[in-house]
Amino acid sequence: MRIPRLRRAYLGAEYAVLFFGGPTVYNAVTRGRSPIPALLALTSGAVLYLRRAPDFDRGTFWRAGALRAQGRSMAAAAATSALGLSAAVAVFRRADLFDLPRRNPWIWLAVLLAYPVVSVYPQEVIFRSFLLHRYAPIFGDGVGAVAASAAAFGYVHIIFGSWFSVAASAVGGWIFATRYLRTQSLFTASVEHSIYGIIVFTVGLGRYFYHGALPPAGGQTAG
Repeated sequence: MRIPRLRRAYLGAEYAVLFFGGPTVYNAVTRGRSPIPALLALTSGAVLYLRRAPDFDRGTFWRAGALRAQGRSMAAAAATSALGLSAAVAVFRRADLFDLPRRNPWIWLAVLLAYPVVSVYPQEVIFRSFLLHRYAPIFGDGVGAVAASAAAFGYVHIIFGSWFSVAASAVGGWIFATRYLRTQSLFTASVEHSIYGIIVFTVGLGRYFYHGALPPAGGQTAG
């Protein structure tokens, strides 16, 4: 189906404003504050939109059965990443290696339990289900779509104030978008996202993905 040029231009502008302009403004105004309330509000809007979209397959919200066929490749990639990141932290930031589980095991456990539900699944709704469906007319459902999802997902992490946060999240976004398009399962993409996030917080890289790492706008410390 051919999409009118004006419609494509509108969607392109909307994508840029929502996923690049929005985080830029948010970062300038609320720097250092928890993004969770905004994330949950945006997720609610995305779910409402998708549930009303007549051409969206609501089964993609879960489809847990898809995980079984992906488990082996996901485990192999995650294990390789865990070893590589652990080695990198050991070489470049040795004092941080396994910092969270060593110093705050209860907080680490809380992250393991709450992170997938409170943070990961909402992010996957926005950056995978919503983005890849809403902007399919301009990005398609192949490499272009994966790149658009990865770029948006990486850029939103400017709120943590580190180039590493943005770059690492863009790589993760590429992995998760690819998995989502392959399986049409938000559950499977969320499991993979959760695994990588837990690896990051475990090996000592959590400081790059924690809202308390930066002072809020105006120079006050986060509450």
